[in-house]
Amino acid sequence: MSETTTSESEFLVEMRDVHIEGRSDEVWNPIINGVDLTLKRGEVLGLIGESGAGKSTMGLAAMGFCRDGVRIASGSVHFDGIDLLTASAETKRHLLGKRIAYVAQSAAASFNPAHKLIDQHTEAPVQHGVADKSESEVDGIELYRRLRLPNPDEIGFRYPHQVSGGQLQRAMTAMAMSCRPDLIIFDEPTTALDVTTQIEVLASIRDIVEQFNTAAIYITHDLAVVAQMADRIKVLLKGDEVEEADTRTMLSNPQEDYTKSLWAVREFQRPTKPAPPSDATPVISVQNVTAAYGKIDVLHDVSFDIHEGRTVAVVGESGSGKSTAARCITGLLPPRMGQIELDGEPLPPDYRKRNKEQLRQVQMIYQMADTALNPRKTIGEIVGRPVQFYMGLTGRKRRDRVAELLEEIELPAGQYIDRLPSELSGGQKQRIGIARALAAEPKFIICDEVTSALDQLVAEGILRLLAKLQDELKLSYMFITHDLATVKSIADEVVVMKDGEVVEQGPKLEMFKPPHHAYTDLLLSSVPEMDPDWLSNLLAERGVENIGDAAVEKMD
Repeated sequence: MSETTTSESEFLVEMRDVHIEGRSDEVWNPIINGVDLTLKRGEVLGLIGESGAGKSTMGLAAMGFCRDGVRIASGSVHFDGIDLLTASAETKRHLLGKRIAYVAQSAAASFNPAHKLIDQHTEAPVQHGVADKSESEVDGIELYRRLRLPNPDEIGFRYPHQVSGGQLQRAMTAMAMSCRPDLIIFDEPTTALDVTTQIEVLASIRDIVEQFNTAAIYITHDLAVVAQMADRIKVLLKGDEVEEADTRTMLSNPQEDYTKSLWAVREFQRPTKPAPPSDATPVISVQNVTAAYGKIDVLHDVSFDIHEGRTVAVVGESGSGKSTAARCITGLLPPRMGQIELDGEPLPPDYRKRNKEQLRQVQMIYQMADTALNPRKTIGEIVGRPVQFYMGLTGRKRRDRVAELLEEIELPAGQYIDRLPSELSGGQKQRIGIARALAAEPKFIICDEVTSALDQLVAEGILRLLAKLQDELKLSYMFITHDLATVKSIADEVVVMKDGEVVEQGPKLEMFKPPHHAYTDLLLSSVPEMDPDWLSNLLAERGVENIGDAAVEKMD
């Protein structure tokens, strides 16, 4: 059979006995151990499992692709009858981007920062002869509209750094759909999205998959999300297949203990703490802060306090101002009005005017671990830099302290201290970000979506770790998140933001009891449930007849 001839197989994708290996110190180590995967046209397969299970590696292998230092050692990979392991480079170039598309987990690391979104969107359709540039731009704007991006006629003409993380993730989903491919690999496509935006994106993805009879591999650690998207679910653990079944069977009657453990996560709930004394001085006080990007105000008279040993969760949709408030606290974005206080003393608005002690006391764990870690530095160097800068440790003492920090975040130093970020999974990279923040021994840490890239088992472990460290070190956290399950697990108080304003704030127990502010109620009702019919029922309740249009007035 020639490499361009399609087969009569019932499967669009057929992977048999696939073994994948990764190289470390000139030794090839197993990543995937003889896994099979099949996919029919129009079918969605959910790949789930904890960080390091091999989900992304398997998804990339379905494209006939491996990352640097990784190889498909044996087995077969066929797409529409084409053997991707023996296909020529020319054949693969014809397939990838046109008939096979990929939506990466980290949109910020995937876009070229020097080119506008629309120019990157039109590249594949133009190169593959699907449409000319003007036609591709029109289609791109329509896809932006379907994915409910703000100002769809204009947003494509911005650069990647000029849009939020959630907006960038939707722009990448639109780009993958630009050629109407036969197969799309979605690698955690809603990780960076708030719950209301996630609904819109999930609905749009599902509609396009159904409308164009597109097959999809949906990689995720969010079991409630995969329940809405997948026809079948395959569970992986350390490169082995645990089990596979249709979605309803898997949710109602998992057979293996590991799968049952995935279903039972998020049991962690911190005990309710008593309110701080009325005369207590907050560790951080945000007082009537208004901030702008250029001439446009994006925060409007924002105020809240964070006391010693307490966690304040800041929630809201993408673009609501959560991360902007964090940038003001760190001094990365000086407020236009208002001030930030540390232990009752005003902090200089610009971080460059803060002394070393002020800098040490306020640390941040960033949302995008892929872009937050220097790819050319080892883990020991990345975590060791603040150890040396703030604590003055060098040589063996510095390395020993780094080793202690790695042990605290459950990454054994002997295995990880000399690795590069590219040799870690997404969840492992996020934990390195946590260790780097802890290295300064601060009073206050801003956690910006620190569990969004983690599978649910690991996320629960990280939440327990953060709670333990808080109790031991009397740390204060500002926890920026769109995951309300995380809020329920770890927060003492909740601040709800929308369009740069605080619309509601108070103790967690009060915030989760009705009656709510209308916007808070919308957030709470948008949290996916472990029910395959949940998304369809919610859209019906909100009056959405055409899922793809997602014309939901209540969401506006």
